[in-house]
Amino acid sequence: MAEEVIEQEAFVPKFNEEWKKHPMKKPILKALIINTSVGESGPRFERAKEILRQITKREPVDRPAKESIRGFGIRKGEPIAAVVTLRGEDATTLLRRLLYAYDYEVKSSSFDQQGNFAFGITEHVDIENAPFDPMLGTIGFNVVVKIERPGYRVKYRQRKRQKLPKKHYVSPEEAMEFITTEFDMRIV
Repeated sequence: MAEEVIEQEAFVPKFNEEWKKHPMKKPILKALIINTSVGESGPRFERAKEILRQITKREPVDRPAKESIRGFGIRKGEPIAAVVTLRGEDATTLLRRLLYAYDYEVKSSSFDQQGNFAFGITEHVDIENAPFDPMLGTIGFNVVVKIERPGYRVKYRQRKRQKLPKKHYVSPEEAMEFITTEFDMRIV
Protein backbone atom coordinates (compact mmCIF):
# COMPACT_ATOMS: atom_id res chain seq x y z
CA MET A 1 0.00 0.00 0.00
CA ALA A 2 2.83 2.41 0.88
CA GLU A 3 4.52 1.57 -2.45
CA GLU A 4 1.36 2.60 -4.35
CA VAL A 5 1.28 5.97 -2.58
CA ILE A 6 4.94 6.57 -3.46
CA GLU A 7 4.25 5.71 -7.11
CA GLN A 8 1.30 8.11 -7.25
CA GLU A 9 3.26 10.93 -5.62
CA ALA A 10 5.98 10.45 -8.24
CA PHE A 11 3.28 10.21 -10.91
CA VAL A 12 1.46 13.47 -10.12
CA PRO A 13 4.07 16.13 -11.02
CA LYS A 14 4.81 14.66 -14.47
CA PHE A 15 2.30 16.80 -16.40
CA ASN A 16 1.48 19.34 -13.69
CA GLU A 17 4.55 21.47 -14.47
CA GLU A 18 3.75 21.46 -18.19
CA TRP A 19 0.16 22.54 -17.47
CA LYS A 20 1.41 25.51 -15.45
CA LYS A 21 3.60 26.64 -18.35
CA HIS A 22 0.92 25.95 -21.00
CA PRO A 23 -2.59 26.34 -19.51
CA MET A 24 -4.28 25.33 -22.78
CA LYS A 25 -2.78 21.85 -22.39
CA LYS A 26 -4.48 21.25 -19.05
CA PRO A 27 -7.47 18.89 -19.46
CA ILE A 28 -10.95 19.92 -18.36
CA LEU A 29 -14.03 17.98 -17.30
CA LYS A 30 -16.19 18.36 -20.40
CA ALA A 31 -19.26 16.28 -19.54
CA LEU A 32 -20.70 13.82 -17.05
CA ILE A 33 -23.14 11.38 -18.64
CA ILE A 34 -25.42 9.29 -16.44
CA ASN A 35 -27.32 6.45 -18.09
CA THR A 36 -29.81 4.02 -16.63
CA SER A 37 -31.40 1.21 -18.60
CA VAL A 38 -34.52 -0.35 -17.13
CA GLY A 39 -35.34 -2.60 -20.08
CA GLU A 40 -39.06 -1.84 -20.12
CA SER A 41 -41.39 1.11 -20.24
CA GLY A 42 -44.12 1.73 -17.73
CA PRO A 43 -44.14 2.47 -14.01
CA ARG A 44 -40.69 1.02 -13.31
CA PHE A 45 -39.18 3.20 -16.04
CA GLU A 46 -40.98 6.30 -14.70
CA ARG A 47 -39.66 5.59 -11.17
CA ALA A 48 -36.10 5.31 -12.51
CA LYS A 49 -36.51 8.64 -14.34
CA GLU A 50 -37.77 10.28 -11.16
CA ILE A 51 -34.73 9.04 -9.21
CA LEU A 52 -32.42 10.41 -11.91
CA ARG A 53 -34.31 13.70 -11.77
CA GLN A 54 -33.84 13.89 -7.99
CA ILE A 55 -30.11 13.10 -8.14
CA THR A 56 -29.18 15.39 -11.04
CA LYS A 57 -31.88 18.07 -10.75
CA ARG A 58 -32.24 17.81 -14.54
CA GLU A 59 -34.88 16.28 -16.81
CA PRO A 60 -33.74 12.87 -18.16
CA VAL A 61 -33.98 12.18 -21.89
CA ASP A 62 -35.69 8.95 -23.00
CA ARG A 63 -33.73 6.44 -25.08
CA PRO A 64 -35.85 4.16 -27.29
CA ALA A 65 -35.21 0.48 -28.00
CA LYS A 66 -33.33 -0.06 -31.26
CA GLU A 67 -35.08 -3.31 -32.10
CA SER A 68 -37.94 -5.48 -30.95
CA ILE A 69 -37.19 -8.40 -28.63
CA ARG A 70 -40.26 -10.57 -28.30
CA GLY A 71 -38.92 -12.68 -25.41
CA PHE A 72 -38.51 -9.62 -23.22
CA GLY A 73 -41.64 -7.86 -24.44
CA ILE A 74 -39.70 -4.92 -25.89
CA ARG A 75 -40.99 -3.15 -28.99
CA LYS A 76 -38.84 -1.05 -31.31
CA GLY A 77 -39.10 2.65 -30.44
CA GLU A 78 -40.37 1.99 -26.90
CA PRO A 79 -38.46 4.08 -24.28
CA ILE A 80 -36.45 1.68 -22.10
CA ALA A 81 -33.55 3.86 -20.87
CA ALA A 82 -32.93 7.41 -19.70
CA VAL A 83 -29.83 9.59 -19.84
CA VAL A 84 -28.75 12.92 -18.30
CA THR A 85 -25.72 14.93 -19.44
CA LEU A 86 -24.22 17.52 -17.10
CA ARG A 87 -21.56 20.09 -17.90
CA GLY A 88 -19.63 22.74 -16.01
CA GLU A 89 -19.93 23.25 -12.28
CA ASP A 90 -22.94 20.93 -12.00
CA ALA A 91 -20.88 18.07 -13.45
CA THR A 92 -18.00 18.72 -11.04
CA THR A 93 -20.22 18.78 -7.96
CA LEU A 94 -22.14 15.66 -8.94
CA LEU A 95 -18.95 13.78 -9.83
CA ARG A 96 -17.62 14.42 -6.33
CA ARG A 97 -20.85 13.01 -4.88
CA LEU A 98 -20.75 9.96 -7.18
CA LEU A 99 -17.11 9.19 -6.36
CA TYR A 100 -18.07 9.09 -2.68
CA ALA A 101 -19.75 5.73 -3.40
CA TYR A 102 -16.34 4.37 -4.48
CA ASP A 103 -14.35 6.00 -1.64
CA TYR A 104 -12.70 8.21 -4.27
CA GLU A 105 -11.00 5.25 -5.99
CA VAL A 106 -11.13 4.37 -9.68
CA LYS A 107 -9.45 1.48 -11.47
CA SER A 108 -6.84 2.36 -14.05
CA SER A 109 -8.52 -0.09 -16.44
CA SER A 110 -11.60 2.19 -16.46
CA PHE A 111 -9.74 4.75 -18.60
CA ASP A 112 -9.89 4.57 -22.39
CA GLN A 113 -7.30 5.76 -24.94
CA GLN A 114 -8.86 9.26 -25.18
CA GLY A 115 -8.65 9.82 -21.42
CA ASN A 116 -12.34 9.28 -20.64
CA PHE A 117 -13.35 6.91 -17.89
CA ALA A 118 -16.50 5.13 -16.76
CA PHE A 119 -17.80 3.36 -13.68
CA GLY A 120 -21.08 1.94 -12.46
CA ILE A 121 -23.20 2.63 -9.40
CA THR A 122 -25.10 -0.47 -8.27
CA GLU A 123 -27.59 1.34 -6.01
CA HIS A 124 -28.21 5.06 -6.01
CA VAL A 125 -28.46 5.15 -2.20
CA ASP A 126 -24.64 4.73 -2.06
CA ILE A 127 -24.25 8.30 -3.37
CA GLU A 128 -23.53 11.04 -0.86
CA ASN A 129 -26.77 12.80 0.24
CA ALA A 130 -28.85 10.71 -2.16
CA PRO A 131 -32.60 10.97 -1.68
CA PHE A 132 -34.36 7.70 -0.89
CA ASP A 133 -38.08 7.18 -1.29
CA PRO A 134 -39.34 3.65 -0.53
CA MET A 135 -42.11 4.13 -3.09
CA LEU A 136 -39.52 4.65 -5.86
CA GLY A 137 -37.07 1.92 -4.83
CA THR A 138 -33.44 1.89 -5.93
CA ILE A 139 -31.74 1.94 -9.33
CA GLY A 140 -28.26 1.44 -10.67
CA PHE A 141 -26.68 3.39 -13.49
CA ASN A 142 -23.56 3.92 -15.55
CA VAL A 143 -21.45 7.06 -15.29
CA VAL A 144 -19.17 8.23 -18.11
CA VAL A 145 -16.76 11.09 -17.48
CA LYS A 146 -15.55 12.89 -20.61
CA ILE A 147 -12.21 14.70 -20.30
CA GLU A 148 -10.89 16.99 -23.06
CA ARG A 149 -8.44 19.81 -23.63
CA PRO A 150 -9.60 23.35 -24.42
CA GLY A 151 -9.98 23.85 -28.17
CA TYR A 152 -11.41 20.38 -28.77
CA ARG A 153 -14.55 21.89 -30.28
CA VAL A 154 -12.65 22.38 -33.58
CA LYS A 155 -13.47 18.74 -34.26
CA TYR A 156 -17.26 19.19 -33.87
CA ARG A 157 -18.07 22.76 -34.88
CA GLN A 158 -20.29 23.48 -37.90
CA ARG A 159 -17.99 25.76 -39.89
CA LYS A 160 -14.35 25.05 -40.75
CA ARG A 161 -14.34 21.70 -38.99
CA GLN A 162 -10.86 20.18 -38.79
CA LYS A 163 -9.17 17.02 -37.58
CA LEU A 164 -7.26 17.20 -34.34
CA PRO A 165 -3.61 16.18 -34.17
CA LYS A 166 -2.83 13.13 -32.03
CA LYS A 167 -0.97 15.25 -29.49
CA HIS A 168 -4.18 17.18 -28.71
CA TYR A 169 -5.98 14.09 -27.43
CA VAL A 170 -5.79 13.46 -23.70
CA SER A 171 -3.78 10.35 -22.88
CA PRO A 172 -4.93 8.00 -20.10
CA GLU A 173 -1.93 9.03 -17.98
CA GLU A 174 -2.82 12.72 -18.30
CA ALA A 175 -6.45 11.99 -17.45
CA MET A 176 -5.41 10.00 -14.38
CA GLU A 177 -3.19 12.83 -13.20
CA PHE A 178 -5.93 15.40 -13.82
CA ILE A 179 -8.46 13.35 -11.85
CA THR A 180 -6.06 12.73 -8.95
CA THR A 181 -5.12 16.40 -8.64
CA GLU A 182 -8.58 17.94 -9.18
CA PHE A 183 -10.73 15.43 -7.28
CA ASP A 184 -8.26 14.00 -4.70
CA MET A 185 -8.80 10.49 -6.02
CA ARG A 186 -6.68 7.38 -5.98
CA ILE A 187 -6.07 5.25 -9.05
CA VAL A 188 -5.91 1.54 -8.21
